[in-house]
Amino acid sequence: MRHLPPIYRVVQRTSPGYTDVELMNKLTNEAFLRLTRRAESRDRAKLVETFVDAAPLITLLSTRDHQVIYGRRGTGKTHALLFLQDLQKRAGHIAIYLDMRTVGSTGGLYSDSSVSIPERGTRLLSDTLAAIHDGLLEHILEAEDLDLAGLSMPLDRLAESTAQVSILGEIEQESVRGSTTETTATRSGAVSISARGVDVAIRNGTQNLTSSGEHLRSTERGVARHRVHFGGVGQAFSDILQRLAPHRVWILLDEWSVIPVELQPYLADLLRRSLLPHTGITVKIGAIEQRTKLHLPGLQGDYIGIEVGADITADLNLDDFMVFDNDSRRATSFFQEMLFKHYRSVDELDLSQGPLSSTELISTAFTQHNAFEEFTRASEGVPRDAINILVLAAQKALNDSISIPHIRAAAKTWYQRDKEAAVTANPSARALLHWIIDDVIGHRRARAFLLRTDVRHPLIDALFDARVIHLLKKNVSAHDQPGVRYDVYKLDFGCYVDLLTTAKSPVGLLPGDEPDQFVDVPPDDYRAIRRAILDLEKFEEGFGKPGTSQNLRLAYQPDQASQE
Repeated sequence: MRHLPPIYRVVQRTSPGYTDVELMNKLTNEAFLRLTRRAESRDRAKLVETFVDAAPLITLLSTRDHQVIYGRRGTGKTHALLFLQDLQKRAGHIAIYLDMRTVGSTGGLYSDSSVSIPERGTRLLSDTLAAIHDGLLEHILEAEDLDLAGLSMPLDRLAESTAQVSILGEIEQESVRGSTTETTATRSGAVSISARGVDVAIRNGTQNLTSSGEHLRSTERGVARHRVHFGGVGQAFSDILQRLAPHRVWILLDEWSVIPVELQPYLADLLRRSLLPHTGITVKIGAIEQRTKLHLPGLQGDYIGIEVGADITADLNLDDFMVFDNDSRRATSFFQEMLFKHYRSVDELDLSQGPLSSTELISTAFTQHNAFEEFTRASEGVPRDAINILVLAAQKALNDSISIPHIRAAAKTWYQRDKEAAVTANPSARALLHWIIDDVIGHRRARAFLLRTDVRHPLIDALFDARVIHLLKKNVSAHDQPGVRYDVYKLDFGCYVDLLTTAKSPVGLLPGDEPDQFVDVPPDDYRAIRRAILDLEKFEEGFGKPGTSQNLRLAYQPDQASQE
C-alpha cells in the first residue's frame, strides 16, 4: 500500500469517500490533465523550468556555429530555441527569437501566387530585418551598459535599408517658362494759394514691374517596388556589432518551414550575405527537413541561398533523439524527467508536497514500470505526442493508476485524432501507408523496414512529416551489397496497437533472411537484409492495374523539388 503524501492527506479531508490510493491517483491524473501541450502556450519562466536536456542537445545547440535544427512537429524545436535564448541572455548576450509565423504578412502576401516571387521575397526580407531591428532596439533600451546614443545612427541606417521603395516605370516631367510685366499709372495734383494768386500743379507718372520664372512639375508613373540593399544592411550590422562588443547577437529563427518553399532560398541568401559573415552574430534556424529548401543552384557555380555544410551546419536533428527502439534506457530516462518537470509546473494544483522525485512520480502514476515503458514506446520520441497520450490516458484512468490498456487506448485515440486525420487528407499517402502496414506487419510480422538512402519519395516524406513512420537509423550497410546504404524506418505505435493482442501482432523490429528470424536492434552492418527492404516499385505497379485512379498513379512520381 502506497502512503499518501501530506498535501494529498489535506485534500482528503475535503474529499470524503476516496481511499488513500484513489485520492492519490485522482490528484495525479488531474495534474496530468492540466499539462500545457505546446511550448509557445507557456510563459518563458515555465519553459525554462520544464526543459530537459537530452544530452548532448544543449552542448550542440550552444555552439557559436550557424546551425539548422531539424525536427518534425512536436519534437521540441521551439522549446529548445526558447531555452537557448534564456541561456544566452543570462550569459550577457543578445538573443532575438523570431517566430516566422508572426513576421510580417506570412499568411497573406507571402503565399499569394498572383504576386511575383521577387516582390514577395523582397517583402519577406524587409519584414524579417525589421523584426530583427525591433529586437535589437528593445534589448538596447532595456540594457543599462549599452550606449543608446552611439547605437542610434547604425540602427537608423538598418531601418532605412529595410524600408526602401523604388518606382519601376516612366517618369514624366513638365517644365513651364514665362515672364510677366505689370504697369502702374499714377496721377497727382496740388493747389496752393499765396499773395501772387492761386497755383495749380498736376503730375503724371508710369511704373513698370517685370518678373520672370520657371515651374517644373514631375510625375512618376509605375509600380512601387520594395528594395533591400544588402551592402547597406551588412554595413549597418557591422557598425552595430562593433558598438555591442563584447556582447554577441544570437538570431533564432523558428518555424522556418511555414515560409513558402519558393521564397526560402531568398531569405537564406539575405542571411548568408548580410549576417553570416560577421563574427559577432550566430544564426540558428528551426525547420522541418522535408519542408525546407535553403539553396537554389545558379550559373557558373554561383547559387542563391545557404549551402549546408559550407555556410551553415545541419548536425542537429531532433528526430534522432529519444526513439525507444534506438536506446530504450535513454528514452525512458528522458520522458521520466520530462513528466516530472511538467507535473511540478502545474499552477492550478498545489503539488509542493507531492512526489518529490521523478522515480516517485512514475511509481505513483503508473501501475508498473512496464506501463511506463509502454508509454515511452507509444510516444515514439516525440514530446508533444507523449503529453497528449498521457492526457488521454489520465482521462481513461480517472481514479486508477495508468495501466498498459490505458496507454494503448490513449495511443489509438491520439493516432486516429491527430496522425491518421492528417494522412487521410492526402489519399495517395494514405494508400501508401496502408500498403506498408499490410506488407511490413501483415506479411513480414515486423515493425520496421529499410529504404535505400538514395531513394527520395514525396509520399515517404509526407508519412514521415505526419509522424506515422519514424527514422530509426541512417546509412545501414549490407555485406552482400557493398556501396549500397539504407535508412531504417519504423511504423508508429498507433499503426499496430490494435494488433498487439491478436495473431497478427508484429514479432520483432526487422525481419531477417531466415524464417522466424528477427533483429531487435539494427546494427550498422547486416549479413543479409533482403527481406527487410521496402520495394516502392511494387507499390507503384499495384496502382497501375485496371480500375486504379491514374491521378493516384501520377501522385506517386517524385517531383523535381523533392529530388534536389
